[in-house]
Amino acid sequence: MTTPRPRPIIVQKYGGSSVADVEKLGKVADRVVAEKRRGSDVVVVVSAMGKATDGLLALARQVAAHDASSVDPPRRELDMLLSTGERVSMALLSIAIQARGFEAISFTGSQSGILTSDRHFDARIIEVRPHRIEDELARGKIVIVAGYQGMSYRREITTLGRGGSDTTAVALAAALEAERCEIYSDVDGVYSADPRAVPDAKHLPELSHEVLQEMAESGAKVLCAQAVEWARRAGIAVYARSTFDTMDGSARQTIVRKFAPSEALMARAVVAESNVVLARLSDPDLLDTWLRVASEANVAFKDLSVGIHGASAVIPLLNVPDWAGAKRQLLAAIPSLDLVEDVAVVSVVGDGLAGSPEPLRRFLAALRGIDATPLGASAGPLRLGAIIAAGRAGEAQRALHAAFVGG
Repeated sequence: MTTPRPRPIIVQKYGGSSVADVEKLGKVADRVVAEKRRGSDVVVVVSAMGKATDGLLALARQVAAHDASSVDPPRRELDMLLSTGERVSMALLSIAIQARGFEAISFTGSQSGILTSDRHFDARIIEVRPHRIEDELARGKIVIVAGYQGMSYRREITTLGRGGSDTTAVALAAALEAERCEIYSDVDGVYSADPRAVPDAKHLPELSHEVLQEMAESGAKVLCAQAVEWARRAGIAVYARSTFDTMDGSARQTIVRKFAPSEALMARAVVAESNVVLARLSDPDLLDTWLRVASEANVAFKDLSVGIHGASAVIPLLNVPDWAGAKRQLLAAIPSLDLVEDVAVVSVVGDGLAGSPEPLRRFLAALRGIDATPLGASAGPLRLGAIIAAGRAGEAQRALHAAFVGG
């Protein structure tokens, strides 16, 4: 007698714009129920409603401003505060699904078995033990999980940084050996550039994990980089879709999987990241001090370059809750540190970009053509990047898109 094949598990993630109000929550519930009716076991990961996280963060900063002075909100308390946003969404969605006649149960990140590093505000998932989820799926229930959060090995509530709900979804998909992970937002997949900056950006039906991870690391906002890293390691196919498209299978989507559909070496997208600071250190003997103080201030680096004449790095501010406080800490330790604000990093991402000098020559020529002089540049197999004035980022994206991707 053969053992019955288990029902396939589908993990769905819905972003803040998808659950921004009661009406949208209802539409998400309809979509989840439709997947359950098709015969799948469904796990749903939700973000906080709309701009709830931004609102909670603003409240924390208001409370931290006392007697005309301002202190950094403690990261532990930020995690306790911000994790409540997703808990509201998960409970409301569970109620909406049960109102439609289906059994559902909501879990926080810690209840779901998501174990993280002992770092507040931008922790990393180190292990997933989804035993309670598996038990409830076996009982026929739809499981709703609060994204963006977990529990450290010290049993502290932690959050995963902006975009962390994506990571929650992909990590759960890997742990549950799900058939696929569907990421729903207000856009129908990944484009060759931000359509708001580049009107003729192209929809990309398929991408490799490697290229999308490089795009996410460089500022693309459809999926966060840590989520794509999990998908790549586990071989999970990710489907990026719009919550607001029809459910008849005709809508556009982007499928991210292990192998790209074509082996042709080509540029795939242009990406910009504006919420950054360029840091320059003129004295290489102070490098160890710089790295130590940056770690104490919870400031991360990208594109670090070190030489006999000093060092430079890009500081992304996405997961720095109080840049003003971190800046004071850095300059107090190293007054000569040059921190250049109001800059952006523009990048071309694709395959084989370092195979010859020609792509870099074309990259720099496109920037010279609009008089956007780089303050720094970098080149690698999957990415060419340049630091420019923030006010030129839109024009630079259009020029690079025309030079590498085409209209």
